[in-house]
Amino acid sequence: MMTDFPILSLMTYLPLVGAILIFAMGGQKSGHDVGADTRAKFVAMITSLLVFGLSLVMMVDFNPHTADFQFVEKKVWFESVGISYHMGVDGISVFFVLLSAFLTPICLLASWFSVHTRVREYMIAFLLLETFMIGTFCALDAVLFYVFFEAVLIPMFIIIGVWGGARRIYSAFKFFLYTLLGSVLMLVALLTMIIQAGTADIPTLMATEFSSQMQLWLFLAFFASFAVKMPMWPVHTWLPDAHVEAPTAGSVILAGVLLKMGGYGFLRFSLPMLPEASEFFAPMIFVLSVVAIIYASLVALAQQDMKKMIAYSSVAHMGFVTLGIFTFNMQGIQGAVFQMISHGVISAALFLAIGVVYDRLHTRDLNRYGNLSKNMPLYAVVFVILMLGSVGLPATSGFVGEFLSLLGAFKVNHVIATFAATGVVLGAAYMLLLTRKLVFGPKINDDAAQMTDLSLREKIYFLPFIILVLWLGVAPAYVLDRIAPSIEQLMSHMNSKVHVRMDVGYGQPNVGGAESPQALQSPQALQAPQVPNTLNELSEPDVSPEMSSGLPKEGQAQENGAEPVGRGQDKAQDRAQGNNSRAAQTHSGPQRTHMDHKK
Repeated sequence: MMTDFPILSLMTYLPLVGAILIFAMGGQKSGHDVGADTRAKFVAMITSLLVFGLSLVMMVDFNPHTADFQFVEKKVWFESVGISYHMGVDGISVFFVLLSAFLTPICLLASWFSVHTRVREYMIAFLLLETFMIGTFCALDAVLFYVFFEAVLIPMFIIIGVWGGARRIYSAFKFFLYTLLGSVLMLVALLTMIIQAGTADIPTLMATEFSSQMQLWLFLAFFASFAVKMPMWPVHTWLPDAHVEAPTAGSVILAGVLLKMGGYGFLRFSLPMLPEASEFFAPMIFVLSVVAIIYASLVALAQQDMKKMIAYSSVAHMGFVTLGIFTFNMQGIQGAVFQMISHGVISAALFLAIGVVYDRLHTRDLNRYGNLSKNMPLYAVVFVILMLGSVGLPATSGFVGEFLSLLGAFKVNHVIATFAATGVVLGAAYMLLLTRKLVFGPKINDDAAQMTDLSLREKIYFLPFIILVLWLGVAPAYVLDRIAPSIEQLMSHMNSKVHVRMDVGYGQPNVGGAESPQALQSPQALQAPQVPNTLNELSEPDVSPEMSSGLPKEGQAQENGAEPVGRGQDKAQDRAQGNNSRAAQTHSGPQRTHMDHKK
């Protein structure tokens, strides 16, 4: 593995260098400078391809057998407040870095002939967006993460507001204000955690114990930001407007990468740092996820605007993501991560497919199209494959993520999972309706019948999408094997933090008396007593009998200097058996279990 080569920083800031180069090349201050625009296109494309090449090198050198962060770079930034420049990726974030690097050159290629005004500024905006996206998924410092996470808003706001449709200003401001409001609350939560822990280092924050009451408020603050970014119902209303008015490439990045930042935030912050609050609010997340799946699917079924239909389908698909994340089991979280990757590929390709016909007929009204399989047969094949992936047909990438998410949900709550499964049926309904009208319906418009099939440029950028949809559906192990160690570590970390707090008596792990999505280990775990402070206490008979069957948990044993359960299990069992035999010989009442803790 490359240990000294700063590949993550190079991938992050190389697009920024390309944007500066395009700006420095300049051009005519007035009028349309074709030469400058062409140079800007080639500089942006070459830069994005270099970044994608580096991402492939990263994937080849990535160790799939460890959950540790890899390609780590760390330099002290503001030592007095514990802020550092800390970069690294694990099995969860590495695929989002790859996805960001993969989609950017495709967006530039798709915009090659469709953008005619302010071309240089358009290329600069996309390169800046790539820098901020990759930085968000690589940052291992909370302040650095927040800077990248919020900076994404600026170029996307410009892309929608300058190169969008007729209502682009309204949609751009709605997108900006919705996401900014939630992010302000997240900033307050981050500052609180940094002050509490004395550092902004994300791995350190994961290991920090926050009180149960503080976790509730911190979770709500993070939830306000991540729920809007995904988006979850009912804070999803900005997404259809943004998709409809954004240019095709803007919709591709928005659906392919930006929506995934919310799910990534839950996995990186909410679950590992706030496990008790995550369990407490999980039933609420389940309800919101099911409502999003069913409601968004029904709304999509009623749409005649093709982009708006795909936008609402994104809300429904992201409902499976939040459902899987908060199951807190291996299948659910694996399915959520895989669903985000699959949706990033399929939804991006669907928006490109809508953009192909929009560039030819300049309308998104589904009723203006029909029977495109006659004059655009290759396009029809591509669209049908993408449609089948979207509805989750077996052997496509969409099936794996939805199946695992539902499997994890069924292990937690059969009713919630059953309602969520109706989204699969509704998803098939609106996607088949779209395909029937667009590809196989009767000829309605003579202009649509005259449209030409896919060009060479369009074939080039659709080919990798088709390969990925089929390959991830047939051989999902490549992704699942690489994300599994990180998810296992996440689950182990959550369980250890919650159970250790229960054992040593910190706060109330089951906040508010709500049941966790996962059953607690045992009823005795809720009443785990404190470790005796003196040897005299061990001889006192007036103790509850539950303790006679309890062994010290690992966290408790380590705190008191005793051997961990994993290393001293045989000794602990021998001591327990000896105490039980002595208790049987004396009929005077229950005795304490002698744990023989070292003080």
